[in-house]
Amino acid sequence: MVNSLSSGRDAYNRVLTSLENHHEMVKKSLPLIASENVPSPAVREAMASDFGNRYAEGWVGERVYAGCKHLDEVEAVAIELGKKLFHAEFIDVRPVSGVFANLAAYSVFANPSDVLISCTIPTGGHISHSKKALGGTAGAIRDLDVYNYPFDEENFTIDVDKTAQLVRSLKDQGKPPKIFVLGASVFLFPHPVKEIVELAKTYDAKVVYDGAHVAGLIAGGIFQDPIGDGVDAFTMSTHKTLAGPQHGAIASWLKYAEPIKRAVFPGLSSNHHLHAVAGVAIAFAEALEFYPEYARNIVINSKALAQALYERGINVLYEKKGFTESHMMIIDVTKYGNGFEIEKRLEDANIIVNRNLLPYDKRMGRDYKAPGGIRIGTQELTHLGMNKSHMVEVAELMKKVIVDNEDPVKVKAEIAELRKDFQKVKYCFSSVHDAYEYVKIR
Repeated sequence: MVNSLSSGRDAYNRVLTSLENHHEMVKKSLPLIASENVPSPAVREAMASDFGNRYAEGWVGERVYAGCKHLDEVEAVAIELGKKLFHAEFIDVRPVSGVFANLAAYSVFANPSDVLISCTIPTGGHISHSKKALGGTAGAIRDLDVYNYPFDEENFTIDVDKTAQLVRSLKDQGKPPKIFVLGASVFLFPHPVKEIVELAKTYDAKVVYDGAHVAGLIAGGIFQDPIGDGVDAFTMSTHKTLAGPQHGAIASWLKYAEPIKRAVFPGLSSNHHLHAVAGVAIAFAEALEFYPEYARNIVINSKALAQALYERGINVLYEKKGFTESHMMIIDVTKYGNGFEIEKRLEDANIIVNRNLLPYDKRMGRDYKAPGGIRIGTQELTHLGMNKSHMVEVAELMKKVIVDNEDPVKVKAEIAELRKDFQKVKYCFSSVHDAYEYVKIR
């Protein structure tokens, strides 16, 4: 809790001190949250630029504000590179987040009360794909009637045959689906894109692939190729495996360009955060140049960390499938506590993860406050230059906290020592400043 503030100057100093303290903490930690990353210094430079103070309503070259010459130049670069990276005929880089991008896609492809099919949250689905009862974007904001895919928990994948049965049943009830959402916030293995695309065609439905987590892997040419496999729209966040700023984008086909553009502006936004668009353009340029290597190394590190944890008695799920084909893994920690307790114990040692529901948690009477699992990702440590051998060290440090219940202060000191050699962002054009260096401009 914040103590009472005596003045504006007091508040000013407290905020700036907290910012600096955060930077000091992160540079001595193991950031393993799967939805985060550290951007390059050039992306940070874009985010601190005057672009963040300006408006550029409308499309490139068609603005309703003056002074947009250089803003247009940068957004045009982002569009050109985004189309190349994601094999798309069209991309809109104006959505201010991945959830915003999903809402735009729902607005284009469905009307209120239409049926949408997505994964449940315990099987990886995101809250933006979820039902009204859960406060999900699809149900609560767009008023879509959300049904969930039958799921093969043993293989952590959508059951296509049972999905086809569900869709036939919905059609018989006069409720054929309008949107199939693929993609997830626990996204271990590629989804059956081609199969769902074919099923959707049968019912004249659209397929939206939420690649928020795996956009950087896709840009690097691994995981899967959703546009190439025929989805109607590929929505994304730009700050996870893509390592750009927190922003969003929608890749699609020319036949959907005008409806998507209208949904984004004026339908859902006015200003679209031009400094973030500049950061996205830089991240796309870095992806084109460096991500074939970066994306491959993320997956190599994920598999190595999962194996090392598993060998140390920590129950990383889906060992028979190689644990993961992405940047993340899911771990059942119930042998040692619940997900909330383990999250806090790790945080005390400066190992930053997040608690997460397991596919079977609901049946076990668990909820998101104290689930059975944690989710971790290797994209940020990989961006700092760590490799397979370092993943073994990370696994050993996690074991000391989770299994051995060692003093977190002692483990924290070991982590700070490990991190000394990993303070620069790799897979980028320039790293003059350290990854978490606090750069004063005041």
